[in-house]
Amino acid sequence: MKSRFAAIAIGAVSVMALAGCSATAQGDGDGGGDAFAPQDVRMIVPFAAGGGSDVSGRAIASGLEEATGSTVTVENREGGSGAVGYSHFLAQQGNGNYLLAAETALLALPLTTDVGFSYESFTPIMKLGDDYTLVVAPGDSRFDTCTDVVDAAKSDGVVAAVSGTVSLDEVVFTLIEKDQDITFDRVPFEGGSEVIAGLLGGTVEVGSLNPSEVLGQLESGDLKALCALSEERYEYAELADIPTAKEQGIDVAFAQFRGFIAPGGVSEEATQFWIDAAKEFAESEAYTAYIEENLMQANAAYGDEFADYLAENSAALEAVVGK
Repeated sequence: MKSRFAAIAIGAVSVMALAGCSATAQGDGDGGGDAFAPQDVRMIVPFAAGGGSDVSGRAIASGLEEATGSTVTVENREGGSGAVGYSHFLAQQGNGNYLLAAETALLALPLTTDVGFSYESFTPIMKLGDDYTLVVAPGDSRFDTCTDVVDAAKSDGVVAAVSGTVSLDEVVFTLIEKDQDITFDRVPFEGGSEVIAGLLGGTVEVGSLNPSEVLGQLESGDLKALCALSEERYEYAELADIPTAKEQGIDVAFAQFRGFIAPGGVSEEATQFWIDAAKEFAESEAYTAYIEENLMQANAAYGDEFADYLAENSAALEAVVGK
C-alpha cells in the first residue's frame, strides 16, 4: 500500500538532498584524521514531542551526555509518519555529530512509502530494547476485551487510531486483521499523545499504545487495556493482570524496537565512539530506569549485531506491510 504521505516524504528528501553536500563537507568532527570529538550533537526525533519516540530520544540523549561529556540537543522533526525526520537525517551523510532515535518506522517507511532511504542508508549504533503495545479503549467503552473488538469489527465496524500509516500500531492492527479476517476503519494521528486525545475525545474507539504512553490514563480509569500484544503477560505489577491477545484467541504479538543510529558514511572512529558511549549508557542506572519506567524489555544490541536484527525484522515486516 502507498502512504498518502509519500509526496511529503519525497519532497523532504529532495529539499534535504541540497543540504547533504554541506553536511558532508562539514564532516563528522574527526578534525582531518584526528580522534573523533563530537561537537554540537543533535539527536533527531522523527515524531512529535510527548510520544514514546520522544521519551526514548531524550533518555538516550541524556545518557550519552553523561557517558561522553558532550551536549546532545534533541530536535523533534515530525511529519509524514516519520518521513520528514528520517529524510532530514539522510541529508547528514558522513556527519557524526548527528544521531536519530529510531524505531519501527525506520523499517516500515521504506516498505510502504516512496522514500529515498532504507535502514541500510544509516549506521546502526544501539538497540536499547523491545517495546510491545496495549490495545486500549476509553474507560466507558463498549469493549472490555480484544475479542469484543474483533466481534464488533465483524458486525458494525470499529474505528481504530493509528499514529501514522507505517507505525507499530498500524502493523499490529494489520496483523489482527489478517489473523481474524476483519477490517478496521482507521484514523491517522501524528503521535501517541494525539492518539490518546482522540480516544479521550471520542474520535476513535480503540488504539494501540506503548505502556509508557498510556499508564497514567490506565491508572486514572480514563482508558482501559483490552489486551497486550506481547508474547507473554508483562511481569511489571502495573500490567500483570492484562491478558495477551493470544489468550483471547488472537495470534498476534509484535514488538517495536527502541534504539539510535548515526548517519550513513560516518567514519569508523565516529561509529566506535558512539558504540562505546552506548555500552557505557547501558551499564548506567539511567538506562535501567528508562527501561523500567517505560515498561520495556531490555535487549541491547550494538553495531553489526543491531544491523543483523534490522535485516531480520525488515524481512518479517515486509511480509505484513510490504508494497
